[in-house]
Amino acid sequence: MKKLFMITVILTTLHIKAQEFTEQDTLRGSITPERAWWDLNYYHLDIEVKPDDKFISGTNTIRYKVLDKNQVLQVDLQPPLVIEKITQDGKNLTFESNGNAHFVRLEKSQIVGDFNEIVVHYSGHPKEAVRAPWDGGFSWKKDENGKHFVATSCQGLGASVWWPNKDHMYDEVDSMLMSVKVPKGLMDVSNGRLRKVDKDTNTYHWFVSNPLNNYGVNVNIGDYVHFGETYDGEKGTLDMDYYVLRDNLEKAKEQFKQAPKMMEAFEHWFGPYPFYEDSFKLVEVPYLGMEHQSSVTYGNQYGNGYLGRDLSGTGWGLKFDYIIIHEAGHEWFANNITYKDIADMWVHEGFTMYSESLFIEYYYGKEAASEYLLGIRKNIRNDRPLIGPYGVNKAGSGDMYNKGANILHTFRHIMDDDEKWRATLRELNEEFYHQTVTTKQVENYLDDKVEGDFGTFFDQYLRTANIPVFEYEIQDGIFKYRFTNVINGFAMPLKVEMAGKTDWISPSTEWQQKSLKGNDIQVDPNFYVDVKKG
Repeated sequence: MKKLFMITVILTTLHIKAQEFTEQDTLRGSITPERAWWDLNYYHLDIEVKPDDKFISGTNTIRYKVLDKNQVLQVDLQPPLVIEKITQDGKNLTFESNGNAHFVRLEKSQIVGDFNEIVVHYSGHPKEAVRAPWDGGFSWKKDENGKHFVATSCQGLGASVWWPNKDHMYDEVDSMLMSVKVPKGLMDVSNGRLRKVDKDTNTYHWFVSNPLNNYGVNVNIGDYVHFGETYDGEKGTLDMDYYVLRDNLEKAKEQFKQAPKMMEAFEHWFGPYPFYEDSFKLVEVPYLGMEHQSSVTYGNQYGNGYLGRDLSGTGWGLKFDYIIIHEAGHEWFANNITYKDIADMWVHEGFTMYSESLFIEYYYGKEAASEYLLGIRKNIRNDRPLIGPYGVNKAGSGDMYNKGANILHTFRHIMDDDEKWRATLRELNEEFYHQTVTTKQVENYLDDKVEGDFGTFFDQYLRTANIPVFEYEIQDGIFKYRFTNVINGFAMPLKVEMAGKTDWISPSTEWQQKSLKGNDIQVDPNFYVDVKKG
């Protein structure tokens, strides 16, 4: 039995609850001493996938730069996969395993500034995904013609569910080669650009030249056919390639017309697509979809909405293919700007859900986008904070999607300058280009873009599950108002309509008052607050 660590997690500023996390949670979710001393430089993942046996085998070459002196290096690989041996400079190394973590004792002196390599040999039957992409692993399926249709997905669970790596988000590899041998008659599609195909062995070699997060690495195997186009984008010509099952080619040619429309809208709002060197791909898979970098996976059945449904209930969600727009939006928020710790996953999902409304705004107008956001607001549960506990591989509330988007929508309306907001989103992608970040970095960046201190704004909406209540009363021409259900010191400007005129007020936790002609006020619904009239 492994020792249990008792970690106290602040679930709200008003309630403190103890959660139990295991040693494995800490080894998986923290920057351990055996991870901290080396910096990832390059991977070469060289594997064979045998769908008939649901079996994989091969090696991963891990090149790293020595940052500090140490002789023990942590590599992660999840059972039932087995490490057969680990070598450095051709010599076998000893290692000790503790669940998913494997501690490699290096014989060669690790000199600060040097680049070294280890080669991890492994094999086995990887975890099979039951409900991809949410639980993760390999999806071993077959298409309607009885041919193998295989794909990986592993966010949250970890890339080490199917290949050995440094399985923590803080350190992205600088570049990566993926060599994937598959049965004859099938094709592998992975991240980046196809360098070559060894026809004798049916091995596909894909290379990524940009930094890449570990869960973004993917293998997709099927009876694919390819079509593509070029897009005249902000950084020049972008190759856009599509890989779909043979029988779905004509449907894909029609549905994927939304891909260049997506690129046009998102380059407008967020700046240039971050991975021109690696191209952009949509790849059909036997599950709903995932944001794998430069290899976005698609399984939305070639229809608009989310499997045909409008998540907003407004009609606007049926104007676009949810998976094409949402998962491609992650190229900016998840793949370009990446969380250091999954506790900050809202940075990926909040911004990307918000990007759906910006796609709508680009093509249908600002009012339509607001209607969409107010529609998805109805799906918010406010069960727990958006930010999870740090260092244990634990995400926050699933509200990170709908609530995260509405937090950003509210902040935009506080800024009250559409061009400045657009510039802020574009500059955000410049400021943190190809970087891993924390929530604090993002909120500090946004805070700097508006007058005043909005620290309590982010503390309230991200670190508690309580929505501010704007409480007011009107008596004898006096309008009194304040915020309740908030943390100490919370204040936020609100746009309201009073006596037929639009005005700004600055409520806090203290009662304020002003004269009012009329008997009621209307709070701008774009601000995510509850309203209570006394």
